[in-house]
Amino acid sequence: MPHPPTPATGQPARKRLADLAFDIRSVIGALFVVYGLVCLVWGLVSFPQAAAEKTGGVNLNLWAGLGMLVMGAAFLVWVVARPLTQDDPAVREALEAEAADGDDEGGRP
Repeated sequence: MPHPPTPATGQPARKRLADLAFDIRSVIGALFVVYGLVCLVWGLVSFPQAAAEKTGGVNLNLWAGLGMLVMGAAFLVWVVARPLTQDDPAVREALEAEAADGDDEGGRP
């Protein structure tokens, strides 16, 4: 049984989910979130005196982790709010360029 299309794009829900998962913004956002969590936990659990002296008393892991979490969330919200579609001029140009490159390579070994 085919999946019903989503109201916003008319694409099946599974295809839309796959498009979101493989969008480069999703990968970057996920990496920011993972590294942000690691830094945040490290900053909460461990803030040795030596690190405090190097950073002027600022818990740099904590603040960097929070910053990365905010950036990762921003990327993920961007992906969901503005998904790439074939209607986007940039996507259309890339598809046309890819098709033109494929036509040129037809006779070459």
